[in-house]
Amino acid sequence: MTELRRTPLYDLHIELGARMVPFAGWEMPVQYPMGVLGEHLHTRKAAGLFDVSHMGQVILRGEDAAQALERLVPADIVGLARGRQRYGLFTSDEGGILDDLMVANKGDHLLLVVNAACAEQDIAHMTAAGLAPEVVTDRALLALQGPGAEAALAALVPDAANLRFMDAVDLTWQGGTLWVSRSGYTGEDGFEISIHESRALDFARALLAQDGVAPIGLGARDSLRLEAGLPLYGHDMDTGVTPAQAGLGWSIPKVRRAGGEREGGFPGAKAVLPELGKSSRVRRGLRPEGRAPIREGTPVFAEAEGGKPVGRVTSGGFGPSVGAPVAMASLPTDIPEGATVWAELRGKRLPAVVAPMPFVKPTYKR
Repeated sequence: MTELRRTPLYDLHIELGARMVPFAGWEMPVQYPMGVLGEHLHTRKAAGLFDVSHMGQVILRGEDAAQALERLVPADIVGLARGRQRYGLFTSDEGGILDDLMVANKGDHLLLVVNAACAEQDIAHMTAAGLAPEVVTDRALLALQGPGAEAALAALVPDAANLRFMDAVDLTWQGGTLWVSRSGYTGEDGFEISIHESRALDFARALLAQDGVAPIGLGARDSLRLEAGLPLYGHDMDTGVTPAQAGLGWSIPKVRRAGGEREGGFPGAKAVLPELGKSSRVRRGLRPEGRAPIREGTPVFAEAEGGKPVGRVTSGGFGPSVGAPVAMASLPTDIPEGATVWAELRGKRLPAVVAPMPFVKPTYKR
């Protein structure tokens, strides 16, 4: 058995009464005494502090770093302005998704944040392509999310209030440098903050001392992103799912599409680009009728009886803010929005309406 890794905030989680679970090779808090439901609703109305130090932080240096990264991701990295961040995808030669990531232009380097479970393969992928990724090993990563996030962070770092959605800058707290982006994965306004591991505990305590800030675990993190209609790698997308099928075609801009100034040039481009806007199936929202959640892997049928599955649920659960079950599923594009499909749960088919996403209105500060 491989020993689980611990973040710099492990002792704080224990002190706060967290229930710890294995996650992507790390020992992480899934919930605190408030419980998943309470933590979810607290984040939507106030501010939640998440430890996301398990995620990979990677630096790419050099004048050609942006051009080099564009050989691996179908995003506009060359055109990414200094102090700004962008969502991107690593794609395979077959057009599937290897991982999703955030890329920030920090001026003399790019800062990447990748998923914990994919970090090692991402680093190997970049290295094999001739890039020289520097893995950041001495910094924690915190996410502060919710309508109270700005006030809480600005109380410690006043300049944070000036940031807009997807800004990524360096700020100072008690003489130390914070790498701050106005972003997150909950559908709420908020920030992701990278801080040296030696200062992480004091900084987390300072945030938790602010009015309305509470610690939030992985359980609520998952239900928050589900309500926000945000896909999770390994569930709603993987190597068998293309960007178009994942509903992520928006992340491939005109400049990288057919006829664009820097068309293609990334793995799987010949499969990915022709499919944009033309995929026969895509990730879509479902609103199950009744109170029973439908979970990942549940088959979806076009009719109440008979026939073969037309899709499957990729993420699903109860949406505390919605007050009802919500789900995402891989479904044919020709099923119209508002149509009823049927999810088979324990041998019984339950009706669900194909619904628009997100299930909650995002509150990003544009």
